Amino acid sequence: MTKAPALLPEGLRDRLPRQAEAASRVTRALVDAMHAHGYGRVSPPLAEFRETLGGEDERSTRDLLRFTDPVSQRTLALRPDITRQVGRIATSLLAKAPRPLRLCYAGQVVKLRASQLRPAREMLQVGAELIGSDSVAAAREIVTVAIDALEAAGIGPVTIDFTLPDVVDLLANGPLPVDADIQQLRDELDAKDAGALTRLGAEAYLPLLRATGPFDQAIADLRAFDTTGVLTARIDALEAIAAPIRDRVTLTLDPTERHGFAYQSWFGFQIFVPGQGDAVGRGGGYSIPVGEQEESAVGFSLYPDPLIDAGLGAEDDADRRIFLPIGHDPALAASLRADDWQTVAALSEVDNARALGCGFILGPDGPVEA
Repeated sequence: MTKAPALLPEGLRDRLPRQAEAASRVTRALVDAMHAHGYGRVSPPLAEFRETLGGEDERSTRDLLRFTDPVSQRTLALRPDITRQVGRIATSLLAKAPRPLRLCYAGQVVKLRASQLRPAREMLQVGAELIGSDSVAAAREIVTVAIDALEAAGIGPVTIDFTLPDVVDLLANGPLPVDADIQQLRDELDAKDAGALTRLGAEAYLPLLRATGPFDQAIADLRAFDTTGVLTARIDALEAIAAPIRDRVTLTLDPTERHGFAYQSWFGFQIFVPGQGDAVGRGGGYSIPVGEQEESAVGFSLYPDPLIDAGLGAEDDADRRIFLPIGHDPALAASLRADDWQTVAALSEVDNARALGCGFILGPDGPVEA
């Protein structure tokens, strides 16, 4: 038997009314919470020139879904991430805007390839960027804004897992030099492979594998490991960032975690929700190229699709959905819509209220249960 051709490419899908409306509610709640902290919304295009989305990084460029623009004859790409676009806006159209500059966004992104944990290639990305500073105060604000946004959307309880993306560089270029390739050292630490570290001659890094887990114990282990004080400023900064959110979330630390933190500078964090195998959000400090210089920034991105698929943002529309029989009063119908009812007008005598998802029918004296 011949298999029917797929209607959509692998990793892409249609979102039906209930799911699409839930996504809209979640997006609105997230963006409104960011806006309440002074973050103005921007909306970059879905496609841009390849070089502006991929930059000079060969790996990023290779992972873009590309095509030729018939107008300019240049290579375009669908955005796999909105953060880089916000950076472009901040350093071009908003280059003269006062700093720190607070921007937020929401939109679809498209990946060239799916991952095992994330089989979807198209997903919703919602986030905020604070541009012009990556100080402890800026980091503390961006983490707090992320938590406020999650709570506003009904997402929780959450775990914030902190990391130090540059910890290996600080150690390898300071008190713990190694002969091994630095990238390989990072990879083995990320994989928590003690045997591989020993084979690399990097036994001095083994205590970092134990400085992982619940935040307070992990921080204490990291301080004990840092006998030269090269990490003192980083550890103090993490404690300052964590201080105002201790009672709101579960805090953990994994100082050598690198997955998803290729571009973060001195600190990063992931957001986990029970029942989800992959992080639902990620953020941290980074730098935006500006000619020969760089501009500091902190930010986060949220990927709520798996939570929406699990029911986040869903409502029973039938409770506020009313069927309008043929010959109904248009003025009364308009007043119902103004009162947040959804009206569904009959087009023929055979239309059925229940079949059309309506919990009520407009009767002579007002709404009655269908």
